[in-house]
Amino acid sequence: MIKKRLKVFLHVAFWAFMFLSPMQYMRGTGASMLHYLMNCMPSLLMMVVFYANYKWLTPRYFVAGKHRYFLMINLAMIITFTVILHFWMDFTNEVFPPNPAFYRIPDGLDAFLYVVRDIINFMIFATAATCLKLAQQWMWADEAIKNAENAKAHAELSNLRNQINPHFLLNTLNNIYALTAFDAPKAQEAIQELSKMLRHILYDYQQPTVPLKDEMEFLQNYINLMRIRLPQSVEVTSRFDVANSNLEIAPMLFISLIENAFKHGVSPIEPSFIHITLEADEHQIVCDIRNSNHPKTAGDHSGHGIGLQQVQRRLELSYYDNYSWQRGVSDDGKTYYSKIVLTKTKNDNNHDY
Repeated sequence: MIKKRLKVFLHVAFWAFMFLSPMQYMRGTGASMLHYLMNCMPSLLMMVVFYANYKWLTPRYFVAGKHRYFLMINLAMIITFTVILHFWMDFTNEVFPPNPAFYRIPDGLDAFLYVVRDIINFMIFATAATCLKLAQQWMWADEAIKNAENAKAHAELSNLRNQINPHFLLNTLNNIYALTAFDAPKAQEAIQELSKMLRHILYDYQQPTVPLKDEMEFLQNYINLMRIRLPQSVEVTSRFDVANSNLEIAPMLFISLIENAFKHGVSPIEPSFIHITLEADEHQIVCDIRNSNHPKTAGDHSGHGIGLQQVQRRLELSYYDNYSWQRGVSDDGKTYYSKIVLTKTKNDNNHDY
């Protein structure tokens, strides 16, 4: 609405200037209102040329690729208006004879130059209208493309989020099922932890962002859930160092990384560890996960890399160029690391990440 009002204001202001311009050389001459109105004919014809191109010729012929018709109609209109204007101004000078002290009767060269001047003026207004219309349509098309891309990205992001739910629940239920075989009390405790996490998914997960404190609580519940089934020989640490827990973050962004740490960082026969760190200040959020590296054997077909693919795609859609993700195996081959850094967006004033 504001853009539309601004456009109307600019059009009105420009043509008000054009129609008032004859007063610049008629002021103090004692000219009547009728004389002034007759001298407004050049501005009126220029306005007709402008809006004929802006509203009709450019969108119907030029944009459609019918350049020949566009040029022919413009040429006919400009020549016709030039002839009309030439005879009109002669008629005006007959009705209101100019002061001989400031005016001389034009000769043939003067008349020719006046005609050339009028043609050039009409061409300038026709060209300006065409350029303005093309620029406007280009901006509309660009905005439509951006809206379509945003809608597509939003739909894809929603689809990725919907994929996380069954993937996450499947892994968690498998863990609880394993617990029921040898420790029913721990299985009951695991179900309680899972209920807390489901509450987060049902109520907070549908929002594009959630408070960081809620996400931390969700991650801590998951870590507690996974600890239940681990032997004492596995070292699990989690540290949350957050200056402002009200920062907003995309929900369930780190859960797949933590899942992988518990799934592939624990060995039943070798010493294992999982270290999870989440730090945040007013400028960035850092999630650093390190676990003992136990590569899968040739016969181990568990996992398909779906979780990591989802994380990568969600980072691209939600944070674009405001993130970095480093992951790999340490030089000694004993540690797998995954570190995501989210930086504050440039146009953000609400501490969203």
